[in-house]
Amino acid sequence: MARIHPSALVEDGARLADDVSVGPFCHVGPEVTLGPGVTLASHVVVAGRTTIGARTKVFPFASLGHQPQDLKYRGEASTLAIGEDCMIREGVTMNPGTEGGGLATIIGNRCAFLANSHVGHDCKVGDAVVLSNNVMLAGHVTLGDHVIIGGGAAVIQFTRVGAHAFIGGMTGLENDLIPYGMAMGNRAYLAGLNIVGLKRRGFPREDIHELRAAYRLLFADEGTLLERVEDVAQRYPQASQVSEIIAFIRAGGDRSICVPRAGRDNA
Repeated sequence: MARIHPSALVEDGARLADDVSVGPFCHVGPEVTLGPGVTLASHVVVAGRTTIGARTKVFPFASLGHQPQDLKYRGEASTLAIGEDCMIREGVTMNPGTEGGGLATIIGNRCAFLANSHVGHDCKVGDAVVLSNNVMLAGHVTLGDHVIIGGGAAVIQFTRVGAHAFIGGMTGLENDLIPYGMAMGNRAYLAGLNIVGLKRRGFPREDIHELRAAYRLLFADEGTLLERVEDVAQRYPQASQVSEIIAFIRAGGDRSICVPRAGRDNA
């Protein structure tokens, strides 16, 4: 049976797994689902059509699932889905989706959201993502798996960030960041590849060398970016990581691609 502190309010209709723990002064809304082993420490509010996956831990004063901060929102039935084994620290806020973004905000598994970070409406966050303290994701942001964002960084709406990318602290990202890329500055520029992250995750040395060579070709001075994309695709047809970058650029989005500062080679 779920352990619910006497001072907590769990409204009728909420679905709690048998081993959920709801701490002091929490509020769980009537359409919330808490999976096995979920822990709400204290003073946590979970509202709306929010689902929290197994073993996720939520720390004090987090607010999950209240209506999105979008002036176009008219009460449509939208959702917030949070994956398994996540850590949601103090003061984190996450909003559900809107009609303009598919009505869903989706968070992957094994993510860490440090104190006072924010996930806006209609965001799609992959697995094993880390948002450091005070990171702000505007609406409609997409983060690939294993993305790490440093403290105080901001990502503008409709931006895509590829898998294994790194965004430095205090960065203001307003363009799409390629997989394995590293962005720094306000406004952000492409500062090379996330070599430290690749090494920590055990990528083979040969793959890293291949990525570096492809990066230099992609962001060389000659020709247009699209021309260089085709050249790199032909030169590295079997390189899976390079192919991810090529596919990301080809897919396009609402934002331009984040590129290096003029005159700098940061590979």
